[in-house]
Amino acid sequence: MLEVRKLKELDEDTRKRILARSALNLELVKDKVAEIIEDVRKRGDAAILDFYRSFFGREVLTQDNLRVSEEEVREAYEKVSDELIEALKVARKNIETFHRSQLPREIWFTEVVSGVLVGQVWRPIDSVGIYVPGGKANYPSTALMLAIPARVVGVSRIVATTPPRPDGSVSPPTLVALDLAGVKEVYKVGGAHAIAALAYGTQTIKKVRKVVGPGNIWVATAKHLLRGVVDIDFIAGPSEVLILALEDAEPEYVVRDLIAQAEHDQLASAILVTTSPNLAKEVATRLEEVVREVPRSEIVRESLSNYGSILITEDLDEAIEFVNEYAPEHLEILTQDVSKAFSILSKVRNAGSIFIGNGTPVAMGDYITGTNHTLPTGGNATTRGSLSVFDYIKIIDVQIVNEEGIKTLGPHAITIANSEGLYNHAESIKVRLSKT
Repeated sequence: MLEVRKLKELDEDTRKRILARSALNLELVKDKVAEIIEDVRKRGDAAILDFYRSFFGREVLTQDNLRVSEEEVREAYEKVSDELIEALKVARKNIETFHRSQLPREIWFTEVVSGVLVGQVWRPIDSVGIYVPGGKANYPSTALMLAIPARVVGVSRIVATTPPRPDGSVSPPTLVALDLAGVKEVYKVGGAHAIAALAYGTQTIKKVRKVVGPGNIWVATAKHLLRGVVDIDFIAGPSEVLILALEDAEPEYVVRDLIAQAEHDQLASAILVTTSPNLAKEVATRLEEVVREVPRSEIVRESLSNYGSILITEDLDEAIEFVNEYAPEHLEILTQDVSKAFSILSKVRNAGSIFIGNGTPVAMGDYITGTNHTLPTGGNATTRGSLSVFDYIKIIDVQIVNEEGIKTLGPHAITIANSEGLYNHAESIKVRLSKT
């Protein structure tokens, strides 16, 4: 199923294909999404209700039940196992602990010259909309990942949208997770309609300042088209993992982690890079055996066949260079020697989230360690990392200048202002100098 190849022997086209992954082609639905956005902008709730009436073939939503009620939330708890509720509470605690640790100092100053203090304060964004994928599947973990950082920084209004099911209800696990995360405003709308509603507002849904969260190509395209109307986090594509496995990596772990990534969907990418030919061959052989037996085997096989690779490098430096070029959403460094993994970590420049050691699969970060699983894909880890508290706050610069400070720096500022032809800028400083 996966051929073992040497990285340096790949032809240019194959290398480009591996690096390209299954990038979303937003042009495929761009025109249709633009129509949806305009319809929601003009007609608001009616556009959403008409869409779902047509989609489900009957009326499942009305203006009165577009927003999830308190009763629906209570009923959701009755439909979810105590075991899952407890697991979500553990995840909530860890996610909150991790994201509280990210918070910057509330205020700081430094003296650049005598008499001039500069610093920063931060403030939360007023309102955010979080998009939780749903409909056919449940993603309570994503609900926690998106909502908790917003709550940690003190966003005053957190709005969630998630697709309704055919009976007009919302996934109970998702509702429970949103409630545990403190989100009280939840709407039954998905896809491009949800992003447009959050951006422009409707009769029922008030608009927000920013929209965050992953979704399908319709969601991604809507975020792309509306980024001038509402702020967004980033546009996420199909999920991906690059496993950098050292000689002492456990082959069975590698196999299971490749499969775990591939089961997301047919467009997911799962790559193994190793310096060990023996490990590569063992993984390839075992992978063929295991894929036949696992749930979602057809999806796994298609994903691995189209976007999977097993690559052997001459040495560790070549492997790390490829890691940085690929810039994976998830990077696993599998080895028993954690100290060696840390020496590799110091050389990794581009990755969304990093998992160190044989005992650390991506799935732990997806659900329970507390790190955020909303990550950049398609090489975008070259410019940013995971969703964090910084996606929900504004950093505001502050400066204080006294008489000594304006005497020292004022003349230099006047010189620069005059060079730019902004003479009144210069005058605003001169008038203060004249008073000192």
